[in-house]
Amino acid sequence: MPFEHISIFTAVIVSATALSPLTVSAESLTGALTKAYQLNSTLNSARAGVRVTDESVAIAKSGYRPTITGISSIDYISQSGTKLTTGSFGVEIRQSLFDGFQTMNNVASAEARVYASNESLRNTEQNILFDAAATYMDVIRDRQIAIFTERNLEFLTEQARAAGFRLEAGEGTLTDLAQADASRSAAIAQVAVARAQVTVSESVYKQVIGETPGKLQAASPLAKLLPASLGKAYAVAEGNHPAILATQHLVDAAGFTVKSAEGQLLPQLSAQAGVSRNYRSTVGTSDAASIGATLTVPIYQGGRTSAQVRQSKESLGQARIEVDVSRDQVRAAVAAAWSQYRAARETAAATREAGTAAELALAGVIEERDVGQRTTLDVLDSQADLIDALIAVANAERDVVVASYAILSAIGHLSPRRIGLKVAEYRPQEHYDAVKNEWYGVRTPDGR
Repeated sequence: MPFEHISIFTAVIVSATALSPLTVSAESLTGALTKAYQLNSTLNSARAGVRVTDESVAIAKSGYRPTITGISSIDYISQSGTKLTTGSFGVEIRQSLFDGFQTMNNVASAEARVYASNESLRNTEQNILFDAAATYMDVIRDRQIAIFTERNLEFLTEQARAAGFRLEAGEGTLTDLAQADASRSAAIAQVAVARAQVTVSESVYKQVIGETPGKLQAASPLAKLLPASLGKAYAVAEGNHPAILATQHLVDAAGFTVKSAEGQLLPQLSAQAGVSRNYRSTVGTSDAASIGATLTVPIYQGGRTSAQVRQSKESLGQARIEVDVSRDQVRAAVAAAWSQYRAARETAAATREAGTAAELALAGVIEERDVGQRTTLDVLDSQADLIDALIAVANAERDVVVASYAILSAIGHLSPRRIGLKVAEYRPQEHYDAVKNEWYGVRTPDGR
């Protein structure tokens, strides 16, 4: 077999071996997704945001509870030779008895926002897992392409050397040598670009997954987890996608906010009680106790409360529209991912056939060139066709895997449990249960 053909054939073998699932100590896609689920800073920030939202329920529930205040004062007066010291200390308790149902609706609104934040977190988890799968496949593809371009450079370097030998032997021309040198120079630039792209992909991998990539195993599409048809994919997405569910919970929250704003127009009733001890230097100490109730009836607030009610109603209308926006976006994402997956599968099959044909064609052209039936330019063109075919195969195989993950993300099923990640799932309900009924205490559930 001619040396030129051996070089490019070796490129394919080396690439396949380096990225094979049997590679010792190689990272799998499942392992990378597990690390992203645990280490990704964007995802951890989103989890912290949910914990922030959880506290809004405890804040809203404080409207049901009494407030207790300690009060003390001391005064020293000196006037016209008379000196007088007075002081007092005591405790005052205030309790809202009726606030126009504002607290009740504020609590319901806060709970709905917690549910929305949980769904938003689930959506963020899906996006991060998809990004991790995409960047994993990007690294594999770009490393393959870099290997192809490096082997191509070796091939073209040998072509330039062989063209020089043939020219010295009187069997070639200066044109053949110039063409080989030009192709070799272009290949050097192609290698530099490919290596730079590998560096970029690896840096994105570290950003998304949290670690610098080592050896990576080849990955397969999640074909068994995909819906049987586009129609079924639409149906699953409509009822399960967290982006839609989050906006639906926000509609509930906005509805309760309207009721809370309207509650400001209703009478307010509160009770208060207090005990105190007073001191006066001239008469000594005296004790006092008080208890009473206050009824407040709103009559006119300058239009502020009415404007707040109207504003909250407009926010409710906007929230309802956002549900439709989310549905449209999810439906479009499902259609795009489904189409990309089908196209990628067909493209991958076609490019593999094209790669095999291009390799056979190159071998034939080299043999024909060696017996004088082809020129050096024919060999260079055939080699370029083979490299293009190999790069197309690498791109298509990457696209098939990524598109399968895109479908799962678009229908709301790209979760650690569904794709088999061996990782403890983050459960926002645990933090919510720990704080929603807290009456006091400034430490967070994790001890901070």
